[in-house]
Amino acid sequence: MAKLAAAVAAAVVGAVLGFGLVVVLSERSVPGPASVPVSLATSPPSSEPAEPDEQASPAPSKSPTPKVAEPVRVVIPAIDVDSELVPLGLNDDESMEVPNFGLAGWYEPGPRPGAPGPAVIAAHVDSVNGPDVFFRLQELSAGDEITVTHADGTDTTFVVRRSEQQLKEDLPVDRIWNDTDEVALRLITCGGNFDPEARSYKSNVIVYARQA
Repeated sequence: MAKLAAAVAAAVVGAVLGFGLVVVLSERSVPGPASVPVSLATSPPSSEPAEPDEQASPAPSKSPTPKVAEPVRVVIPAIDVDSELVPLGLNDDESMEVPNFGLAGWYEPGPRPGAPGPAVIAAHVDSVNGPDVFFRLQELSAGDEITVTHADGTDTTFVVRRSEQQLKEDLPVDRIWNDTDEVALRLITCGGNFDPEARSYKSNVIVYARQA
């Protein structure tokens, strides 16, 4: 059964500290829309029905799930990404850990990329030193390929279905961590307008992909 680990609570709120991506997990309800409009650099929030990989799946099969080796690298040729992958857990405040600059990270309490369920990979968009791993994430389009290499030398290839950009307080939790047994992948980084006072971006860019 591909579900987010039990540590994930009822709501997930995206936030940024400095230039870094932080995903906070809490029992609180997701706040309402921000009062300040944000012009989107990528596709606007989708009002269309969820794609098949973002819908609830039928009851899981009782057959055993093949074990997937730990992911160690992600390659996205369309945007020149070739990065080591590190595991990300939870901080004491229940926010998701973030990778160091120059690295991408996969959310270890959730499914591994290549296993059934919605796996998540996150990376920074930039820093005071310039572009980072997911600087061009918003350029991905349907059909672009994402390859995750595992510790045993095997690869899992995903194909981008679509992407969206949402204000952090409107992070689409139900679409990112939907209840599905399909082998799916979500890539997340920061985007939208930059708030110089808060030193953070106001939105998240989310890319949805499924196994090729």
